[in-house]
Amino acid sequence: MPLHHQFIDVAKRFGDKLAIDDFTTNRKLTYSRALLASILLSSIIKKYARGFIGIMLPTSAGCILTKIGALMSGRTPVMINYSTGADINAKYAQKKCGFRTIITSKALLEKIECPYVEGMIYIEDIMESISTVKKVKAALISKLPAAMIKKMVHGAKDDDIAVILFTSGSEKDPKAVQLSHRNILANVESCSECFAFNSDDIFLSTLPYFHVFGLTVNFWIPIYHGAKILTYANPLEYRKICEIARDHKATLLVGTPAFYWGYLRKSEQGDFDSLRIALVGADKCPESLRDAYQEKHNQPLYEGYGATECSPVISTNIPENNLPGSVGKPIPGVQVRIENYETGEECGPDEDGRILVKGENVMMGYYDDFEQTSLHIRRGWYDTGDMGNLDEDGYLWHVGRVKRFVKIGGEMVSLVKIESILEKILPDDVQCCVVEIPDSTKGSRIIAVITEKVENKPLLKQMAEQLPKIALPKQFLVIEDLPKMGSGKIDFRHLTEMVKEMHADTRKK
Repeated sequence: MPLHHQFIDVAKRFGDKLAIDDFTTNRKLTYSRALLASILLSSIIKKYARGFIGIMLPTSAGCILTKIGALMSGRTPVMINYSTGADINAKYAQKKCGFRTIITSKALLEKIECPYVEGMIYIEDIMESISTVKKVKAALISKLPAAMIKKMVHGAKDDDIAVILFTSGSEKDPKAVQLSHRNILANVESCSECFAFNSDDIFLSTLPYFHVFGLTVNFWIPIYHGAKILTYANPLEYRKICEIARDHKATLLVGTPAFYWGYLRKSEQGDFDSLRIALVGADKCPESLRDAYQEKHNQPLYEGYGATECSPVISTNIPENNLPGSVGKPIPGVQVRIENYETGEECGPDEDGRILVKGENVMMGYYDDFEQTSLHIRRGWYDTGDMGNLDEDGYLWHVGRVKRFVKIGGEMVSLVKIESILEKILPDDVQCCVVEIPDSTKGSRIIAVITEKVENKPLLKQMAEQLPKIALPKQFLVIEDLPKMGSGKIDFRHLTEMVKEMHADTRKK
């Protein structure tokens, strides 16, 4: 059953139960009102061209309803990243997927100082233009039995595209990932089995819906169960989020390590007492963060692992099976294979190799990019581009991107391993990232970026106790604010360019 049909069933079942408590716009919607609003928006969206339609809206009731309304109208949502370079991302999406219309918000564009892009229409104007006749008609339809409503809205197939999402672009130009209704639903059901989600859960939704972590875990999972969603559009307002969690008894909070550091600093004891699950993903969770969170809130952070192309969850730690440092066991229905990066043979336990994934959660492919699809999906296995290993107990250990390994003196050196050792030595409030830049003599040069100036020699001495000489950073640079993507992940491409410029400047001096 397509996702919007699932929503109709849930909305009819839960009726007057509060579905969305939107702290960005101070709106509350029951499931019945959410159904009515989705039907109403569907009737408006039908006026626009068939096929793809852009959605560039903040985490809010409006974004949820617009996405469902687009699916009901037979249009395919293309979720646009507005966190950085919104106008560039909008034009890129239009060109890549061949569409014109983008539903966005005047308030959002003003806040992020994004110029108007040809084809943009404002959700505020849409809502003001809706006639009384349309409202009455939508209300009457929403009162019909679920089976009749489904016949009146678009009837997608499970293998139809449910959304286009773009990869982060932290390493190269973003790719347009096609996720079907089947892909997302498979991930929803597997995650639900892992964490026993139900209608009593209260999901604190702060991640943007243009990011797959937010879309699946903060949007479709609660809707699938008829749970309550607390939406807040700015994940960087850490104290506000802590207050929402405390005052409204959230049971689930998901975020990236960068966001959890913020929650940790701004939270008070008791803020997260209602949480059943605190899930961290999208980037490696530092041991110092897990320990500090446990000490302050007496709760574990459950680390998971995923990819946009996998809808996203591949593996996760859960209350019954939690091995800190690992990214948990593969979720039900997902197979993981570790493959030697040179021979292609399957690796044994604890042996590092490429992480390959198979399951119904794996994407349909990259839109209009047969070459990249063929490179990443081979014989049904999706090549994540990550390195890791499976231990004898079936836990997956992520050791970094293949592209975050460098060859120096004939040996493979993991930048992630260097980071993990460095972050244990640095003071708790100092962040780090390790990058490599070209070197005329050795091919690659390892540079450590830290957010505050510290004494380098003691650092190197401690690192040398755990790392070979070739893996030691050749230089330490200070950048107070590491560039990040909207998801909170470090923007490695941007950071590497910054480091190249800084390194060139220091050499000139």
